[in-house]
Amino acid sequence: MSGSLLVDNIGELVTNVAGTGDGGPLGLRRDAAVLVEAGRVAWVGAARYAPAADRRVDAEQAAVLPGFVDSHAHLVFAGDRAAEFAARMAGRPYTGGGIRTTVGATRAAGDDALRATVRRLVGEALRQGTTTIEIKSGYGLTVADEARCLRIAAEATDETTFLGAHVVPAEYADRPDDYVGLVCGPMLAAAAPYARWVDVFCERGAFDADHTRAILTVGQAAGLGVRLHANQLGPGPGVRLGVELGAASVDHCTHLDDADVDALASGQTVATLLPGAEFSTRSPYPDARRLLDAGVTVALATDCNPGSSYTSSMPFCVALAVREMRMTPAEAVWAATAGGARALRRDDIGVLRPGARADLTILDAPSHLHLAYRPGVPLIRQVLRNGVPQCRS
Repeated sequence: MSGSLLVDNIGELVTNVAGTGDGGPLGLRRDAAVLVEAGRVAWVGAARYAPAADRRVDAEQAAVLPGFVDSHAHLVFAGDRAAEFAARMAGRPYTGGGIRTTVGATRAAGDDALRATVRRLVGEALRQGTTTIEIKSGYGLTVADEARCLRIAAEATDETTFLGAHVVPAEYADRPDDYVGLVCGPMLAAAAPYARWVDVFCERGAFDADHTRAILTVGQAAGLGVRLHANQLGPGPGVRLGVELGAASVDHCTHLDDADVDALASGQTVATLLPGAEFSTRSPYPDARRLLDAGVTVALATDCNPGSSYTSSMPFCVALAVREMRMTPAEAVWAATAGGARALRRDDIGVLRPGARADLTILDAPSHLHLAYRPGVPLIRQVLRNGVPQCRS
């Protein structure tokens, strides 16, 4: 569609422009309007001063917020691990070992099957207000399979992450150093053309600090940004290593000591929290309140994957963050939008101000508070991505 578009009659507008509107971090405006031109926000202000436009979307006094930014997802896979989930609910602890099950199924799947799964899950996320999503590899773990998983992911998003260091595959179980050499050499070379980021699962049973440093350093040298999984299953060196290497984000952050929190507070690395994983594994939730009170930038993401967090719903994660991680509704909404953008080092998404991408989520509710107040209710009425209506309930 060409021409300008006015979204008006907005009862509550979340801009995430601090110091504007009500002056808070969400930059709330009442009775507002947003003008969109060429896929970008051209003007934001009071509805009564709205410029003329070629087309109009009437928000009917509902709340409007930036599209959710899901900065951590694993969508290229095959197979199903529902039985593993049922076993956990019956008392078996989560260890991360089930990743190899998905690796086997993914290797055996054709490109069209993997592509269909990505499209299904991206569409699912979009209907729930997500307009930007990061997608990792990590279920191929061969040179050819990691490259094809990233190639398929790149068809759906610009935010692609090489996660060849997800776990050591079975064929290298007794030779982890050899596998790290493969990841740092031929696998990275094949994957890098399709990736923006490099990631490592720095955790017991996966990759130690030395292996993590080696992989991330080589990835940086290849021009990839750094992010990593850290401190999910227990205390470890991952968070501080991520800050040291200038990672955009360290993700999970469930088990932190004071030094970890101090490192995050003193650097630019975002702590991305993934409450869907704790929900699905019956593990302790991260202490978001502790991080926020220390001045750490916090993001929320789904960790959508077939084993430990099979949800594509950012509203669900917002509700969990408020209920289980002691975040306020405003903090959780900011973390799911502007926080996710920070975790991807983006300033054109997660915010509604002139020049930003026109990604808007219109709620079937009068306020952002309802995302946590009414958990499990389908509150996304309409989504616009790049100013183009994508779906409507």
